Amino acid sequence: MTLLKPASRVPEDSTLLTEADRQWLDERAGSLDADASQAASVVPYLARAGLLTHGLPQAMGGRGTPVSHAIEAIAQVASHSVAAAFAFWGQRVLIQMLAATGNTGLRERWLPALLRGETAGASGLSNIMKFLSGIEALSIRAMPAPGGGWLLDGGVPWCTNLREPQFLAAVAVARDDGAPPMIVALPSDRPGLQRSPDLELMALRGTNTAALRLAGVAITADDLLAEKAGGFLPQVRPAFLGMQCGLSIGLARAACAAAARRMGEGGHVLREALTETRERLEDAAMAIQKGVDGGEFAEAPQRLFALRLALHDSVQQALQLELQATGGRAYHLDVPGVATPGVATPGVTTPGGFARRWRESAFIPIVTPSVTQLLGELKKHGG
Repeated sequence: MTLLKPASRVPEDSTLLTEADRQWLDERAGSLDADASQAASVVPYLARAGLLTHGLPQAMGGRGTPVSHAIEAIAQVASHSVAAAFAFWGQRVLIQMLAATGNTGLRERWLPALLRGETAGASGLSNIMKFLSGIEALSIRAMPAPGGGWLLDGGVPWCTNLREPQFLAAVAVARDDGAPPMIVALPSDRPGLQRSPDLELMALRGTNTAALRLAGVAITADDLLAEKAGGFLPQVRPAFLGMQCGLSIGLARAACAAAARRMGEGGHVLREALTETRERLEDAAMAIQKGVDGGEFAEAPQRLFALRLALHDSVQQALQLELQATGGRAYHLDVPGVATPGVATPGVTTPGGFARRWRESAFIPIVTPSVTQLLGELKKHGG
């Protein structure tokens, strides 16, 4: 994939999100955390807002800006709802894979509908990330079909943004003929492909996350994102992980902002720690965005792994600061009230979002590649 010309990092307070976008996300953040009632609305809204086109070449329907703008867009959404940002990430990563594929027919067939949000896009590549780290075997196998192409059997236990009635999911496939693994784009209406009910998840109920089961699913070369996964994945991994880092960046920013708002008397003892946490966070965010745009992570992925780990630490530090600045009020449920801002009113609380952010933060260390996997990879390379 041709790299776009690097540009300066999008500032945190930029207008990638309008005030209407922020309000829309804030109004739905609690629901997306707790149930699936708003799940179908997220990606179509983000598409209408033009957020899916950041970081994509104009020739493919994008804005012609570097990938760092897509990372920042995901981060700004995550500041309001990690669930919404996770669905955004799934959609945007599949769009990035279609931008990078050599299969132009596949791209032309699916990219417009994905950019409009009409078709949901999902990246079910957790399995191959673990496979490449030597943690598990590939869970989908392909055998040659009598009339050409392949028949797929297996499953994906966890895949996000499988919004019905139409989705396209990228999965990794091992070949029974001994050839290298492939990356396949599976449409939801392919016979033999079954989607489970939504998984009962903490903090991510509104993400259309489910399992996939494949039984004799027929594919041809027209369905391949890459015939050789080993050559394709290093090409897309910087954007894949960089956009994923947007979840951490946005969540840590939100917690830092909440901590700053809630520092009352005695809060001065936390201000130095808050300043240091914000500086480390933004330094890591800038390094990720510049590294993805400049292409340095394709040859040095360990640098990106280390930055992702640094962001994980920033999330934990930011949440602790928010908790300490908020004090006992953090234990109030986010129940809408009519309290006067700045005035303590017994029995009345205003939604603060701490409990939701605390639950969201528990996802950061386990999203693939997990903190454990990243530490293992760095250890292999002497990091």
